[in-house]
Amino acid sequence: MFIETCLVCFGLLTGSELYQKIRTKADKTGHKERQREKTYSLVATAEAKYQDFFQKKIDPLFMDPRRSQMKRLSQTEHPELSPEERKNNRNIGIASVNIGIAVILRAFYPHLLVATAPFILFLGMGWLKSAFHSIFRKHRLDMSVLDGVLVIWILLSGYFFAGSFILFMLALQKKLLARTQAISHGKLIDVFGQHSHSVWIMTDGAEFEIPFNELKAGDIFVVKAGELVPADGTVKKGMATVDQHALTGESRPAEKEVGDQIFASTLVLSGKIYVLAEKAGQETTAANIVEILNRTASHRTSLESEAEKFADRSVLPTFALSGLAYTLAGSNGGLAVLFSGIGYNMRIVGPVSTLNFLRIAAQNSILIKDICALERLPQIDTFIFDKTGTLTLERPHVGAVHSCNGLSQETLLTYAAAAEYRQVHPIARAILAAAEEQGLNIPEIEDASYKVGYGISVNLSELLIRVGSERFMETENLSVPDNLKMIKKECDDRGYTLVIIAVDDKVSGAVELHPTIRPEAKQVIRYLALKGRSACIISGDSEMPTQVLAEELEINRYFASILPEGKGKIIEQLQEEGKKVCFIGDGINDTIALKKADVSVSLCGASPAATDCADIVLMDGNLDSLSRLLDISLEFQSNWKENLVISVIPGVICISGVFFLHFGIYASMILYYLGLGAGLSNATLPLIRHNKKTMQIKKQSNCKKIR
Repeated sequence: MFIETCLVCFGLLTGSELYQKIRTKADKTGHKERQREKTYSLVATAEAKYQDFFQKKIDPLFMDPRRSQMKRLSQTEHPELSPEERKNNRNIGIASVNIGIAVILRAFYPHLLVATAPFILFLGMGWLKSAFHSIFRKHRLDMSVLDGVLVIWILLSGYFFAGSFILFMLALQKKLLARTQAISHGKLIDVFGQHSHSVWIMTDGAEFEIPFNELKAGDIFVVKAGELVPADGTVKKGMATVDQHALTGESRPAEKEVGDQIFASTLVLSGKIYVLAEKAGQETTAANIVEILNRTASHRTSLESEAEKFADRSVLPTFALSGLAYTLAGSNGGLAVLFSGIGYNMRIVGPVSTLNFLRIAAQNSILIKDICALERLPQIDTFIFDKTGTLTLERPHVGAVHSCNGLSQETLLTYAAAAEYRQVHPIARAILAAAEEQGLNIPEIEDASYKVGYGISVNLSELLIRVGSERFMETENLSVPDNLKMIKKECDDRGYTLVIIAVDDKVSGAVELHPTIRPEAKQVIRYLALKGRSACIISGDSEMPTQVLAEELEINRYFASILPEGKGKIIEQLQEEGKKVCFIGDGINDTIALKKADVSVSLCGASPAATDCADIVLMDGNLDSLSRLLDISLEFQSNWKENLVISVIPGVICISGVFFLHFGIYASMILYYLGLGAGLSNATLPLIRHNKKTMQIKKQSNCKKIR
């Protein structure tokens, strides 16, 4: 029983992998199967409880500012821990136990401090392996080599108490480093993630429901208003208005009838269509975009943080000075120089500073998924915006009302609003919003039987009201006046939408709908200009609508009618010109450009593919956050430089002290941790200032409410 208890305790500390080896060896000794399984179960249960406790109670202490925001995107309370994270958590537990033992032994039984050596060796194995890998595989000297030599020197010199404390701090440091690694560029989210789990298909004249993944080429599927199209295909029956801006970048809804092509992941706004599936699953256009994206090599994955680079560059001079100190001041002096590590504490201060700025960003409704993006952002000189859905809102607005037969604009708008009253697509919401703004009294529809296709037919009092497109009027055998046809042509050229209104058997007028520019867009573009940054537009929309928007926002450069692959090529072209590019987009068609850009930004509420691929997500869906993001990145850059200076000074003092004042390992530790404390304080100051500012704003807001 004593042996089994020891195994449980050891398994808790070292984890299930090492215990598995012990269990295999125990098999040879003839232990009973049930007893072995019971012991293993105890270890596995204890390990699971420890990891759960660490994730819920300890991880928040490491300042994860993005938990709630990531939950909004992924809908997961606690993400699955990786094997490396589990190992880090176990090492912190072991290091905590070891330093507790070391403190007790130092106080009462100093001669027994050698008992901590196995713990030091066990904890140091990771650094020894990393050192071996750096020397013999990478053929370079970096901080892992310095850590490995430090562990060996501590054991051989007998500095067990100092070693226990150092290993505890190194375990915490590794945890901090792990928390700031780039964690956002995993596999792209399933492009079909928003689809329902089933699809309706036509078989022998009847509609049947089948699982989504069983849909195949040759099936005829049915899509109604409000549903996403599950596959690429050709319309065989029916009419519908389809929003496909997330896939193609077109600002206006597309009208689809028999013989027209339709694409997966586009949204049916109105109507009902029967479609012959031609490409399903991973063969669709949307899935092909994702495949191109996943094949795109990310140049960012190999980037190291500046803190790591700086620390690594200091390794060789530190070794050289440590060797010199060893010859002049003995083992104590050499070890002191080795531990001084000029810039070494940037490996802790850097991550803490980063995490604090991640918290500041999160409090400003900005989710920074890739911390390298925060480091790169101050160097960005070119901001590229997608047009539809990014610079413009989903819902258009009424730009003008045209009358043909003497009816007032208010009457025409009232008729259109009454017809669209129960519709939920963006065009209907725009017409209803305009009617509400003008205070129009929208009458109730007497006959609520809709004829839905490219328009709607309703009975209002004794009138038959038809609202829809020019094609819809033609199908109803109604003649569109020449002046409205000219207006329709002008609207098409400028990317506007014209909704025609007929009363009884005569076309009476039309409502002109314009894309709605985000209210904050102009201010953001001006802010970028003040900061010396240029802006341009890339759009899948046609030339004229893109040009009109660029002129409205005072943007000099734009690219129109660009396919998804073309957006990525334009990004590469600008980078070849020496530009540092940030791309802001929201659709599936933007994912390749998001991947190629030096920094990529999306908005909460955009397509899941875009938010998953982006480095940064503006959680309030407002472009104003882009200005705050750039300010935060510039402040982060300034704070990082200050931390760098603070990290160098203690090391310089320590090395000077070793050669001129005979400093030893404990003096080196004191200086190191004093410098570390100063660095951590400076890294935390921006967060304190930001919190104070937030509190002042809240107090002022509360005072205004009281008044």
